[in-house]
Amino acid sequence: MNQKYHSLETSGLEDVLGDVDRAVKQGVEHFLPELKTGEVGRVQSVGQGIAWVDGLGQVQFEEQVQVGTRVAGMVLDILPDRVGIVLFGSSESVCAGDEVRRSGRVLDVPVGNDLVGRVVDPLGRPLDGRGRPDVVDYRTVLHDAPRIMDRAPVVRPLQTGLKVVDALIPIGRGQRELILGDRQTGKTAVALDAMVNQKGKDVLCIYCAIGQRSSGTARVVDALARNGAMAYSVVVVVDADAPPGLQYIAPYAATAMGEHFMDTGRDVLIVYDDLTRHAVAYRQLSLLLRRPPGREAFPGDIFYVHSRLLERATHLREELGGGTLTALPIAETEAQNISAYIPTNLISITDGQIYLSPELFQKGVLPAVDVGKSVSRVGGKAQLPAYHKVAGALRLSYTQFQELESFARFGTRLDDLTRRTLEHGRRVRAVLRQPELLTMSAGEQIAVLFAVSKGLMDEVPEVRMQEAETAILESVTAGIPDIEEAITRAGDDDPVWDRLIQLISTAIGPFKEAYADAGDIGPQNPDRP
Repeated sequence: MNQKYHSLETSGLEDVLGDVDRAVKQGVEHFLPELKTGEVGRVQSVGQGIAWVDGLGQVQFEEQVQVGTRVAGMVLDILPDRVGIVLFGSSESVCAGDEVRRSGRVLDVPVGNDLVGRVVDPLGRPLDGRGRPDVVDYRTVLHDAPRIMDRAPVVRPLQTGLKVVDALIPIGRGQRELILGDRQTGKTAVALDAMVNQKGKDVLCIYCAIGQRSSGTARVVDALARNGAMAYSVVVVVDADAPPGLQYIAPYAATAMGEHFMDTGRDVLIVYDDLTRHAVAYRQLSLLLRRPPGREAFPGDIFYVHSRLLERATHLREELGGGTLTALPIAETEAQNISAYIPTNLISITDGQIYLSPELFQKGVLPAVDVGKSVSRVGGKAQLPAYHKVAGALRLSYTQFQELESFARFGTRLDDLTRRTLEHGRRVRAVLRQPELLTMSAGEQIAVLFAVSKGLMDEVPEVRMQEAETAILESVTAGIPDIEEAITRAGDDDPVWDRLIQLISTAIGPFKEAYADAGDIGPQNPDRP
């Protein structure tokens, strides 16, 4: 019996092996080998974020490559005998002799709606502890700006919620407005106020942190989250410890993400914080690639690098969707030197600048915007008409005040006209102060600015200006329920202005009465400069 069962099992195994053998022979007979050719380079040397590679004779400029098994890179220099590649990972993970394989495509980045509300690096990899975003499409990181014929005039305002900016240095959708100043003068705060103020306005915001400390970036993300701005924002982060190649592509990658939404007809606001560190990263790459250094050791194409980036901010024609990309680049100055190389380049590229003065910052005038050194070359045409009622008088009175204030320090007694000008200027400066992240609507801004421009607040003590401003807002909101529609669209002869004067006068009445008890506060003291 055992021999019988053993013979049956043996014959079954032989049948199975025979089937396998026949299947293998049929597969071999029908197999047609396909020959594929491809370039494989070898790393000659590597160090400090740069790898020199040979064997890639057909590689494209700015093509994405794989260096070794774990590090991505981009071709940034092509020489007759070798190729210079910037690494997007640690140089310690690459060794001489490692293989370098081409991808066949120019560097691109994932784009799509799933990026909104996320914190990612320039390659689209998540940094917020959540899963990878769903990729809708890929967009080239470094591509040309829209053509001139594809652009439309800047005609719509981008409200920042800051009185001093919206009234005196207005920004339009599609404009490039530079924010510059010394360290710790509130440059990032101005940009964050602009982002927070876009809540409910259907504007997508992108914050690109370049070479910042992780703690500082974390505070920015926390501020955006606490104010509900992360719901319509994308944060692109590259730390100061990241390779210089990753810092170099960061603003371009963030712009590509924003352009995806702009092409669908949406309005996008992008903040580059900051381009001074971006220029330093590119200088480091260029020196390592042995390009000739120029002024301050920056390469000769540093102007082109930034203009290539900022020219992508625009307002597209209606035939192309009518989307806008508004850029707020940030630059850092040293010892208030706005004529330094990088700030000068950026000023000449952008459509205006907002200069933050360390002297005003030390005095507690926040935001510390120096109106005399700030300008907007486009935004006035896109400004709401009601601002024209107050902007010209405010700028003139504030400029006169700044000139007289420094002169008055050397005088003991001043004539009545000069004293009134100084007192009025102090009220203007007090009204332009605004706490961080407490933005105001256009109607509220115009109501307060109208009050101070007409001299209605000149008799209010400086120490009570904040109280008077709050009272004005409460009175105007109660007296004009549709304040936004009524004020922002009012013409010069609209009766709403007379109604506004009545409401303001009623609101600040109690503060005027307290003025007489203020003692040494006010223009009635002739010895006060």
